[in-house]
Amino acid sequence: MHEPFRDPALPLSDRIGDLLRRLTLEEKVGLLHQYQAPVERLGVGAFRTGTEALHGLAWLGPATVFPQALGLASSWDADLVRRVGEATGDEVLAFHHKDPAGAGRNVWAPVVNPLRDPRWGRNEEGYSEDPWLTGVIATAYARGLCGSAPEILKTAPTLKHFLAYNHETDRCTTSSNVPPRVLREYELPAFRPAVEQGVAVAVMPSYNLVNGRPAHLSPLIEQVLRAWAPDDLLVVSDAYAPGNLTALQGYHDTLPEAYAHAVRAGIDSFTQDDDRSQDTLDHLRAALERGLLAEADIDRAVRHTLSIRFRLGEFDPATPYDDVTDSVVNCPEHQALAREAARRAFVLLRNDGLLPLTGVRRVAVIGQLGDTLLEDWYSGTLPYAVTARTGLAERCETVFCEAVDRVTLTAEAGPVTADLAGGPLSVGGPSGQAAVSAFDLFDWGGGAYALRAVATGRFVSADGLTLVNDQPGPNGWEVRQTFRMEERPRGTLALRHIATGCYVGVADDGVLRLVDDADQAVWLAMEVIRSGTEQAARAAAAADVAVVVAGDHPLVNGRETEDRMTLALAPAQDAVVAAVRAANPRTVLVLTSGYPLTWTDDAVPAVLWSAHGGQEYGHALAEVLFGDADPEGRLTQTWYRSEQELPDLLDYDIIASDATYLYFRGVPLHPFGHGLSYTTFEYANLRVHVTGDSVTAEVTVTNTGPRPGVEVVQFYTHQQRSRVKQPLRRLRGFEKVRLAPGESRTATLRLPVAELAFWDVTRGRFVVESAPHRLMVGRSATDVRLSARFEVVGETIPPQSGPLRAADHDEYDAVTLVDETRTDGEAVRSDAEGAWIVFRQVDLTGSTRCVATAGGAEGGMITIRRGDPLYGPALATFPVPRTDRHAYHAVTAPLAAVTGVHDLYVVFENDGVTLTRLDFGAGA
Repeated sequence: MHEPFRDPALPLSDRIGDLLRRLTLEEKVGLLHQYQAPVERLGVGAFRTGTEALHGLAWLGPATVFPQALGLASSWDADLVRRVGEATGDEVLAFHHKDPAGAGRNVWAPVVNPLRDPRWGRNEEGYSEDPWLTGVIATAYARGLCGSAPEILKTAPTLKHFLAYNHETDRCTTSSNVPPRVLREYELPAFRPAVEQGVAVAVMPSYNLVNGRPAHLSPLIEQVLRAWAPDDLLVVSDAYAPGNLTALQGYHDTLPEAYAHAVRAGIDSFTQDDDRSQDTLDHLRAALERGLLAEADIDRAVRHTLSIRFRLGEFDPATPYDDVTDSVVNCPEHQALAREAARRAFVLLRNDGLLPLTGVRRVAVIGQLGDTLLEDWYSGTLPYAVTARTGLAERCETVFCEAVDRVTLTAEAGPVTADLAGGPLSVGGPSGQAAVSAFDLFDWGGGAYALRAVATGRFVSADGLTLVNDQPGPNGWEVRQTFRMEERPRGTLALRHIATGCYVGVADDGVLRLVDDADQAVWLAMEVIRSGTEQAARAAAAADVAVVVAGDHPLVNGRETEDRMTLALAPAQDAVVAAVRAANPRTVLVLTSGYPLTWTDDAVPAVLWSAHGGQEYGHALAEVLFGDADPEGRLTQTWYRSEQELPDLLDYDIIASDATYLYFRGVPLHPFGHGLSYTTFEYANLRVHVTGDSVTAEVTVTNTGPRPGVEVVQFYTHQQRSRVKQPLRRLRGFEKVRLAPGESRTATLRLPVAELAFWDVTRGRFVVESAPHRLMVGRSATDVRLSARFEVVGETIPPQSGPLRAADHDEYDAVTLVDETRTDGEAVRSDAEGAWIVFRQVDLTGSTRCVATAGGAEGGMITIRRGDPLYGPALATFPVPRTDRHAYHAVTAPLAAVTGVHDLYVVFENDGVTLTRLDFGAGA
């Protein structure tokens, strides 16, 4: 007779409980690593978390490659994204059935970090700067991944990365400063829908700290994430993040302490040391022996892990997905879906009537990206590649120009030459073979260049310390094929290897090798023997239309571990765009990138953008350019005119810094939601009704042009009066409509009034204020066609009287949010003399004293002022005692005679002071 845990007829909780009771403590500990040990006596097999599936199955060989996640979101089509998720889940299963150990069914996707700053190196992995839209798209993709069979998961989707993670610079040691409103209104909402609807069954914390505490130890895992989840939620660590708790972050002194804290905070699976689990398990055993963990803590974590395995059907006699075979991998249906997804993701940024192309016989396809498709770090392996050149060549006569400079590099001892077998580069080399001394120079922007040897068609790379020419292009986790150029005297330059920081020098045998000392760098004279810009202009002039395909390299222009410093298109590519447009006014700029770009030629008549579009990119591009399909994509991020319009990369307070489309007050290059059509649309008859707990809006949209078209009708609201700073606009819904010429349709928004709430720091909850609102409908966040006012009856936030948590202030200057204790809470630390926080509308009636709970390594002084941080009358002054970190003292001071409601400024007279709370009371 089978054990009860193998009986699908029993309730899931009973089955999990039965297996849990049968496991020994040692066996349970073995389930807490990414590579879970088998329990052979019970017939429980090995299990591994973590298969990458961000936009198709990745890292395991050729599989269908769909557009990058940013591109999928740009379709504004949740059903399409769900179908991509379904196809990806099928291919994960196919690989799993062939190799269960190599392809696990716990997939690490989707990424739901809101795209707060486009300079983030991993921008292409996310969906949108809007948390609500991110939630919609993420839920759709996760729903596809987890499948439609009741009770049984196809795969187990994992949301990444919790929490406030939008930078790579020092990502393991920096802390994201996230005030309560930003946390509750911006960061958390992106995670909630997929978790709450049960389609994301796991979450991965991020590498960074949040408000001074490592994200892997966040109390929000238990307090928020698991409160949302309808079932057990698995929490897996990011790779090697547990070790950071003592090493890079120094948050705990020993790994048993750190790992025990992680388990208690909610981590169920340690992704540490790859498949070498012994050290991690030893640290957990030590934590148990020292009393830092109880068996109940282990049981709780193991239950979460086992829940996922049961829901995947591992212990069932059969599942609906057992018959999925490798015939689904890159099958015709998935190829068609990849083409559809790529086509619907294109965004038409500008068009003076040049598009769609008509009467075109000869097209010049120009640019570094014109005849190549690039994989990103989380791509699958392309099974085939339909490039822009290939796709357009199927429609008309094409001529191709890569538009890169061909150069020679000459040292004092002679030219740099390539080895015909792909071996070391050297100075000198065979005479009479000019080809071996020629290189094509690729400018990927941000000062990053790559060199391709003309003689071999292979890129220059660092093999150890030796320069060779044997690579197909920039590739790998540590890209070793890119260089910076540093000026040297007499017009020469030195090459600096980006990955290592070393310089290119010449060894005694003439071979180019990397050297540490800049003084040992070889000085090279670069001569352009063929101008890519001039070649591109000639090709454009001889064609009916020029299509310049420009953009980024996903492994070079920002990626995991590396942010961008600029949004500008690479200078050499930018120059090609200008030269081509000057040679042929009928020029289309096709941008392909994982983030917003800027370029200098404002006269380009048509600009089309997409994220890197996967294997069917070229077919999709041709269909859009020639008008087989209307451009359906819309931007899910603001395209700024320059990175100068952005706050500091580490400034996560979008409210204070006026960041994202929600608060940005400038005029962007292209607004959130922007995207043109080949036809025109008219909006009319906007009706808004507030009935009970719901706001309903309806608008009539008509295709007034001569062609069928697709419109994304976008609804935004703005609260016009409030106690707090409100967004200028917030996306509340959208409807994608397909209309024939002259056809009309009604687009409808149904919005619960509760969704108009914001986080009230005075009472620690969401609140809907009584206030007028404006509903705006249109084609983008700033292209508003109609608007209407409506009133909402809610609350009036009363004055606050205390106690006041320091972290719940209204505004601030020169302070940082830090962890109040190692396990919970936030406090405020001053970063400079005169730093301050303000509490608006504090009722001091009857208050005669104030108690400040504070501390600091050097002690200090706090002053409470009324009305102004510099000139307001001082109401109380507190000496702050010297304390250890996470230690505080309650200091009482008399309060100057005052009554009524006032704005209170808490002024820190010196830096390094930490305040947790203020209490006002009567009496001595």
